[in-house]
Amino acid sequence: MSAAYEFRVGGHLDGHWSNILAGLALTHGSDGTSTLTGPVADQSQLHGVLAGLRDLGAPLLAVRALPPSVGGVTDPLAALTWPRRTERLLLRPARPEDAEVTWRFRRLESVCRWITEVPTSEESYRATFTDPARLATTLVIELDGEVIGDLMLRVDDAWAQKEVVDQARATQAELGWVLDPSFAGNGYATEAVRELVCICFDELGLRRVTATCFADNEASWRLMERLGMRREVHAVADALHRSGEWLDSYGYALLVEEWRGASRA
Repeated sequence: MSAAYEFRVGGHLDGHWSNILAGLALTHGSDGTSTLTGPVADQSQLHGVLAGLRDLGAPLLAVRALPPSVGGVTDPLAALTWPRRTERLLLRPARPEDAEVTWRFRRLESVCRWITEVPTSEESYRATFTDPARLATTLVIELDGEVIGDLMLRVDDAWAQKEVVDQARATQAELGWVLDPSFAGNGYATEAVRELVCICFDELGLRRVTATCFADNEASWRLMERLGMRREVHAVADALHRSGEWLDSYGYALLVEEWRGASRA
């Protein structure tokens, strides 16, 4: 099975080297480097690319395997083993057929009051939900075979100064969650998001996770605090609600060392 790789070398390579080196996409950096990116079919082809760069005399500065992607969107979930079971729940990547059941609770006023978009119809919601970019970052929560909620895990690059930008790529994730209100009050959301944090730190090797919410969404920020996340941001009247009111928002974060320290304690 092919995997995507990124090769960064010193100097600006001529465009024809893209075809010679497995058809990898070639871009030139303002710092005088070149980057070749694209799928590599197997280890034999990988060795061929490395040998070609060596024969070319281009100094290899960095090489890394890229997370799998769907529709050009990073899909770290595809590289993991599913489904994932907690004490009471099952987590798995979302599928197109999950649109119908998630629509049933996402259209409720008590839910869509806090989420980014109110679905105007099941058809429009289905089109959004089944977009490859959305599916690539979405998990569903099952209880005894019934879908009761969904989760978002979106891996991001951290901000970095130019000289160390490569070291900041895909090092953190933004998390999100929605639970069917008929299942609220049983700790299911906390249990599911705790497992999501474990996946981020223990399997994806991330160093930081973040989450945001309206300050009035007390249930959401209390969940973050139960997981040990820190409130890093209280932005005053920075978020325009669809009601027309400017609301405060909170930003929370958790570092891997904080998570592991709390686990040991």
